[in-house]
Amino acid sequence: MRVSLSVSHAHRGCHNPLATPPHWLNKKRHLSCCYSPLVRPQSTMGNMVQCCHMLSGFCKCKDEPSGGMAERSPLLSSRDSDSSSTSTTTPADSEDDILTVSTDVPDGALHPEHFLFPDIVLSSHLGGDATLVEPMVCLLVSEEEEGKRMEVETQTQQEPQVGLPVHTATVVEKEQEVFMLQEDHEDANRKLACRTTAVSLWSEDVSGAGAEDISDEEKVDTHTDHKTEKDQRSVLLQSKTQTSHEEVGRAEMMLQAEDVCCEDLDDHKQPLRDIINLQEMTFSVRIKLPGADILELQVLGQTSVAELQQMLMDHELTCHRTCFSLHLDDTMLDAAMQLSSMEGLCGGMVKVVEESYSIRDARFHLRHVQDLLRSLDPTEAFNGANGRSVSHLTCFTQNRSIDGKSERSRWSPPDFLLPGSLQRPLLPLHPVHSDSEHLQCVRVLAYSSWNPPPGYRKMHGDLMYLHAVTMEGREVNITSSTRGFHLNQSTAFTFNPKPALPTILCHSLVELLSQVSSAFKKNFSSLQRRRIQQHPYERMVAPFPVFTWMAPHEDHSLDCIRVEDVHASRVGQDQHTAGQCRDWNEELQRARELPRNSPQDCLHRGRILFKTNRDFVEASRKGAVAVVDGHVMPLNPGEPPHMQMFLWNNIFFSLARDIAQHYRPLGGDAAAHAAASCDLRGVQAYTSVDTEGLHTLGSAVVDYRGFRVIAQTIVPGILEKNQEQSILYGSTDHGRTIMTHPRFVQLLEKASKPLRIQPHQVLDHRDTPVELYSGVETKGILGNDGRHYILDLLRTFPADLNFQYSEETQVNIEEVPKECQSFGYPQRHHHSLANLRPELMNAFVQHRYDTYLKIAGTHQRGGVSEWKEPVDNRKDTDHDKASGGDFDIRFNPDLCSPGVRFVSAEDLSCQRRLLWDAAAFLLSSQIPLVLQDCLDHRMAPMDGATLTSVLHQRGVNIRYLGTLLRQLDNMEDSGRHYHVQRMCVIEMVTRSAKHVFRTYLQEVEHATLSAAVSHFLNCLLTSSTLDSSDQMLSRRRSHHRRRSRSHCGRAAGAAWARLTPSELWVRIRTDAEDYYHYTLDSAFMEDHGLQRVSLLREFTIKTGIQVRMRDYTMDSRTRAIFGEEDVVNMLAVVKHVTYTASSATWLLEHAYAAVRRGHVSAAFDLVSQALMLFTSVCGALHEDTCTCLRLLGRLSYTLGQHANAVRHQERAVMSSERTRGVDHPQTIHDYTWLALYCVAAGQHCTSLRLLYRARYLTLLVTGDDHPHIALLDSMLGVVLHGLMELDLSLKFLHNASILTSKYHGATSTKHAHSHHLLALLHHSRGDFESARRHESQACSIYETQVGQNHDRSRESSKYLKDLTQQAGRSIKQDSKLTPPPQCFHTMLQQLNMTCEDDLIPLRAEESTRLRLWEVKVQDLEKCLSSNTFSAAFMEEADVLGQLAVKSVFLQSL
Repeated sequence: MRVSLSVSHAHRGCHNPLATPPHWLNKKRHLSCCYSPLVRPQSTMGNMVQCCHMLSGFCKCKDEPSGGMAERSPLLSSRDSDSSSTSTTTPADSEDDILTVSTDVPDGALHPEHFLFPDIVLSSHLGGDATLVEPMVCLLVSEEEEGKRMEVETQTQQEPQVGLPVHTATVVEKEQEVFMLQEDHEDANRKLACRTTAVSLWSEDVSGAGAEDISDEEKVDTHTDHKTEKDQRSVLLQSKTQTSHEEVGRAEMMLQAEDVCCEDLDDHKQPLRDIINLQEMTFSVRIKLPGADILELQVLGQTSVAELQQMLMDHELTCHRTCFSLHLDDTMLDAAMQLSSMEGLCGGMVKVVEESYSIRDARFHLRHVQDLLRSLDPTEAFNGANGRSVSHLTCFTQNRSIDGKSERSRWSPPDFLLPGSLQRPLLPLHPVHSDSEHLQCVRVLAYSSWNPPPGYRKMHGDLMYLHAVTMEGREVNITSSTRGFHLNQSTAFTFNPKPALPTILCHSLVELLSQVSSAFKKNFSSLQRRRIQQHPYERMVAPFPVFTWMAPHEDHSLDCIRVEDVHASRVGQDQHTAGQCRDWNEELQRARELPRNSPQDCLHRGRILFKTNRDFVEASRKGAVAVVDGHVMPLNPGEPPHMQMFLWNNIFFSLARDIAQHYRPLGGDAAAHAAASCDLRGVQAYTSVDTEGLHTLGSAVVDYRGFRVIAQTIVPGILEKNQEQSILYGSTDHGRTIMTHPRFVQLLEKASKPLRIQPHQVLDHRDTPVELYSGVETKGILGNDGRHYILDLLRTFPADLNFQYSEETQVNIEEVPKECQSFGYPQRHHHSLANLRPELMNAFVQHRYDTYLKIAGTHQRGGVSEWKEPVDNRKDTDHDKASGGDFDIRFNPDLCSPGVRFVSAEDLSCQRRLLWDAAAFLLSSQIPLVLQDCLDHRMAPMDGATLTSVLHQRGVNIRYLGTLLRQLDNMEDSGRHYHVQRMCVIEMVTRSAKHVFRTYLQEVEHATLSAAVSHFLNCLLTSSTLDSSDQMLSRRRSHHRRRSRSHCGRAAGAAWARLTPSELWVRIRTDAEDYYHYTLDSAFMEDHGLQRVSLLREFTIKTGIQVRMRDYTMDSRTRAIFGEEDVVNMLAVVKHVTYTASSATWLLEHAYAAVRRGHVSAAFDLVSQALMLFTSVCGALHEDTCTCLRLLGRLSYTLGQHANAVRHQERAVMSSERTRGVDHPQTIHDYTWLALYCVAAGQHCTSLRLLYRARYLTLLVTGDDHPHIALLDSMLGVVLHGLMELDLSLKFLHNASILTSKYHGATSTKHAHSHHLLALLHHSRGDFESARRHESQACSIYETQVGQNHDRSRESSKYLKDLTQQAGRSIKQDSKLTPPPQCFHTMLQQLNMTCEDDLIPLRAEESTRLRLWEVKVQDLEKCLSSNTFSAAFMEEADVLGQLAVKSVFLQSL
């Protein structure tokens, strides 16, 4: 069978470089698809044993519905099972399972139309890199290793950031190894069994996604399935005799299985094989530690020696060692060497050899020890520092007794979680962990005042001196020498460097302190055990962690080691390279110039780009904070503050203000502020296109304390000459003087097509036509390094003609489309940089292309006159070129640029009409689509971030919020959009408040910052006119009153202190009307049901404010809500360029295509490969890897692999918490799905806790009036019904029925299902009359909506008859019958029906095939019970064992 995937742009309608295969896969115009899954190590356990194991687990699931499953997640404690049966998970299994790396999938943010221009990511920090690769292996990519790997390319030195906890590797015990390999064996056999079928299905997906089904291909596919079954049996039976060390042979066998089905694809198979070969075989490395201990680690062949060193520096047994080398056969290993290239490693012994210290090594060792001592301190996690962030999943997945309460009482939630409660406590947002008690190992560990060593002591090897105070109160002075650490005889006032008696010399500081202090030894051991017991996803370093908007007020602890960080000469510098600044521009450009000819090259290049950009973003954040705080001297100190520029750590900083009136024609300061974001989006666009030879600057935009700071790398040589002398392309005076250069024209011409930039001619100052392939503001500079740089990319995207800068702008009303006029456009805007989004451009071009195809078909049947007019209603004005299979629409970015003179007025008119058509398309098509998405519940925004994402996915800018609200106000059935309307109002209010707050903060002194912020929050969240300064004063303690009065007296004279709530709300309404063109009523908060907690959360996240964690009385009208002490911190909010793995994105796109066509197994394998590639580039904690994990969990659940679904989803939840936030809407959805999977896995109590957590977060984020509350209450009602908590279940199901009727409609099938759930509940309560009434309504809705012959209608009718009969018998007997409790099968069935809109359906053919196997599975069960294994059983067990769980799971769907 030969199936071709056409990547012709003529058939796609628009060009998107990331929607096509990577260049090393796109060798030909038509790419034939063959696919092979990842090869995973397997154990010696035969398929026979595996089949029996799986079937026995299934029998438990079926016969004991409350029983625990055979496989349990490491996060689910086996001590307190939800079932009555004994768990089969041993502690060793649980510990080893923690190290099992799993894979998972994507969400709508990675949909194909969003690949080219991903949204700018909000972040505040970065950390070290941790790469988690399946199976059981963690690639710990350190800064040192990457620096050595890029020795020639980056010319920089970096140290591994060891203090940041990253670590997933641990000692591999024999029992754990067998358990893990058995699990991998099952996964590999499952993949192998569906291997051949997946090839054809995936090929069909790729070629048929979005197109009509081809009957001939389906026939070939069916024929292939029959051929596959025979091959599956032969391959699986052969695998019985293989050992766990034959991974290479199994890999060859899997590729042979691919050859059986794809014999004609040999010419095109190699590119995809290259992706598969990136996952190399794992092997064990035996390491001999100092002291004769032997450690065994599982590593990948591509792991380098430096990565192995990083793993050892994080391991529990060797974490205190930093200065060592690795030797094999008495030869020191090169740090950049890969383990796969070493001879004698397998079977050999790697020896850890302690090396001599240098001053740099000693400082690094001291910092590493201090990081280990603070590894469990949550302060950094709340602030997003050092790659730490907060995760609370283990608090809800580990079964712990709560104050000795019984299990039944634990099923009841707190009162604030019950339907109808108006309480919104904030303390449960960050629950207290049971092991959160801080373990202090040493009281003081600091640099001694005797530093630096005198010259004569340097001659003896002294490097530095330390001072320590142990927990027993003993003061010791320590000498750090080249040989290690020892005690000296110095005191606080006497210098005596002689070694103390008895002399103890240790190579590690931890070893020395352990011998000096028994308390240190005990607490440090406990600390490391607790750290290692954490889930790997809790310990890993996140690349861009987020801060929490509410944090506890922690006591400031003594940390003398980090005192040196505040030294002026080292502020923001690399903490391990004091006095050395990294050349960020050179690192970024050299990373972009790395080869990309093979998959390995692309992965290496992507990883280096991601790491370098991550480090640059963190340096930019620190530098921007230092600039705003006044710690950096400006380059031009004589200029006014808003015109000052800064150079710090080789990064150029400037404020987003109108310097030298440059932005005056565009809108002044408002334009300068918007230009920073527009330029960053332009950098992201050109970065995504990735044109070879065309370079952009590293860029980041930092908002901090009301200032917007622009951080950019420095073009080599630009500071040595005037700007006019450097520019070879573009203009610096709004088009009056225009430069051009043939090389820049050539490079920009390549990038103009994917960016849809229309080439256009303009007149320069000499009236000479100049051809431009970008906006006139774009400047091309030839750096001293010979590279061609472009900057000032704010005009990359075309202007939005609906928003004009000023009323003086001349607009010909005749050219404005009627659609725009009907919406009241054009409107006046604050600046002239309002641009269209790239998603809108893609949608508009696709719309034009679809129209073109329809008209072209009409033209072929009729005459020429039938298609010219409808396409454009003008002649050749779209620049649509449909000849030769090419369809090209481009936009002129300079149509609204002031001062630009065009050569052809006719072309200008045509291009302007095209831009008006795009603006009309946004209003007439995209905004209604947004409303339809929300009406169909494909999108259900919970907060401002998700609402913004919903709008951006349709290409709608956030400035259209007013238009969206007016559309919602005019809708007849506005109740179904009530939650969307509420979200729009909250987003408008918080954004307008942020605009006011930005100006408000710039007038505040640093000393009164907390008082000013608390005063603003009081004015925002209270309707009281009480002066918050006086209120704060009255709340002070008596011994602080005098000082507080003095402080408030000084603050009262400031401008910010005179702000009143009424004045603030007048400013907010004025800003909303000017910016969004929407009028807010005075009682809008009550009319739209806004809760102040949600408003507080939205505002603090947008502005970087961190408030104290406590419960606030939001409805108080007599006291101020916030005091000065309630403002804990202000953090920077960073926008930056994102990098990802394009090849993984390509695989993920086709996985979605497979899912849409129901090819679940093929999609699972594709997503597994995408996860591996994303992990290799971005690390395990990243939004892309989280997307893969999420989809893998859903696919596993669809395939009936509930334990795997739980494991994947747990990782997805923890990744969401750490990369998005503990209360992000995506985290809430992940909690909901994990609860569903836990029910399927038999973990009912755990599922209940997860649902309570999801409900609390939803109440906090959006309130109790939201469609997701209806889903959660339905699920809670079903689970509580299964646990026979009938009264509690009734409360949730009744509330779910009300919300379902409101948001889905009283006659929807969703509401019918709510009635059915209530009927089941009343049936269990013995109230047959109520049950019959609800089921009667459900039956009536089903018959009306889906017909009487539908399965649900027949089942509802049958159940209604049974209820009627039971009600009659109950009346005759004059007593209530007690029905049996709800069984596990019914509970899971009802949950699946509740979540059916989000479940992935199986293909009809696959479902039918699995149902046919069900009879044979039952025969196998009989054989298992009787222990009679016939020859037929031996032959079919391998295949049927893998389908057993699927067949049973289908019964519940």
